[in-house]
Amino acid sequence: MKITIKNLRENDCVCDALILPVIEGGSAEDLSLGTSVPALLKNCLPSEFHGKKNELLLLPSPAGIKSKKLLLVGLGRKEELTPEIIRQAGGKALPHLRSTGARKVALAAAPLFDLKLSPVPFIEGALLGLYTYDRYKKEKETKAIAEITVLTRPSRVLAAEIGMITKLSGAVCFARDLVNTPSNDMTPTHMARAAAALRTKKMTVSVIEKKEAEKLGMWSYLSVSKGSDEPPKFIVLDYRGSKKSPVVLIGKSVTFDSGGISIKPSDGLEKMKYDMAGGAAVLGVMKAVSDLGLPLHVVGILPATENLPGGNATRPGDVVRAITGTTIEIINTDAEGRMTLADAIGYAQRFRPAAIIDIATLTGACAIALGSDAIAMMGTDRSLIETMRQAAETTNEKVWEMPLFEEYREYLKSDIADIKNVGGRSGSLPTSARFLREFVGETPWVHLDIAGTAWTEKERPYTPRGASGIGLRLLFETIRRMA
Repeated sequence: MKITIKNLRENDCVCDALILPVIEGGSAEDLSLGTSVPALLKNCLPSEFHGKKNELLLLPSPAGIKSKKLLLVGLGRKEELTPEIIRQAGGKALPHLRSTGARKVALAAAPLFDLKLSPVPFIEGALLGLYTYDRYKKEKETKAIAEITVLTRPSRVLAAEIGMITKLSGAVCFARDLVNTPSNDMTPTHMARAAAALRTKKMTVSVIEKKEAEKLGMWSYLSVSKGSDEPPKFIVLDYRGSKKSPVVLIGKSVTFDSGGISIKPSDGLEKMKYDMAGGAAVLGVMKAVSDLGLPLHVVGILPATENLPGGNATRPGDVVRAITGTTIEIINTDAEGRMTLADAIGYAQRFRPAAIIDIATLTGACAIALGSDAIAMMGTDRSLIETMRQAAETTNEKVWEMPLFEEYREYLKSDIADIKNVGGRSGSLPTSARFLREFVGETPWVHLDIAGTAWTEKERPYTPRGASGIGLRLLFETIRRMA
């Protein structure tokens, strides 16, 4: 899609639809587009359109306006305006215009600037909201927005911001594609291929195969793959845009999770393809950082595997040794994500990282505690936690800190090993993070549980049903702030 900035009067823009942001209770005169548009709006605003948040009204253009149609987009009350509301407006407006067959659209940016808001979140919401996934359908989506023109005076700053948000939104859609792909076409091998496609001069991509993982002592990670015929792939991406110590991002990458011997109920089992959403988010961040050429050193680790029952599958009661030498008693094979992350965190130490952040669809307890609107966050470093909290406010990928008390270690005591992989139903969210804490050492670390947010069953303003791509924008903003 082409996005341009033009210093052009709204009346003179030739396009299929001109988008006019309107605040709730605002008068027609608030839109300084010449006499004909306010005259039209004076008649329709009171009865048909009130400017409420995400309210839309498509009108034929009056004489003197060169666009074919006008789309009024409600922003809600002026005193409650935020960049997130502008983002949602973009996510509602562009899919609606696409459904009408519009190809070229324009955004009147003046009303946003008058409200001291940028049009960049609107473009971001538009790009995210236009996402579709029809790979397996005979009838493809043929309607498409070809061009968005932002009507304002061009500037290098605005152009750079739009360029960045375009690449970042593209990375989110890339991650959504990975998660939405069925597990027969998104195996660990397919994830490794997706990672390999991101290679550049600054980014190396390597895959640790099963035999090498055995030599390294990654028996915690390998225990998950034993019931599957699909070979595990421990994927490492190293982007060197700086000589500083890296931030290591680790994404849970279980491409299908049946629960193993501790098998899950059949209801909703088809959605367990999204258990690699953390890995997809990390791949998306690496893509965005590389595409933008940012001056950062970032390492991405994806311990990719399947978790299936089988003749060789790991059994409840088995004991395995992690890369750090820690022995783990496996109580529940459906607590497999932490087993893969334990070795990934241990392996990450060889990079002497400035920080480690892991992201995972780790516990059903996260969805029970926080629903589908917040990411559970736990960690060891107050500065890193606060940076992530600020990034969450910017991106509206909400985080909520949960406790990581030392007492939770008692829940994980094993009679025969150093630690067991679950501590029971009580405290199952924080004890999952406390298990991971065992492998972190002194490195600043934050754990993000996206089990409740990685998949959505309902349409949201800029998130269609299915894979949400959650966490990618949050991680990207966090590492930018750290730099």
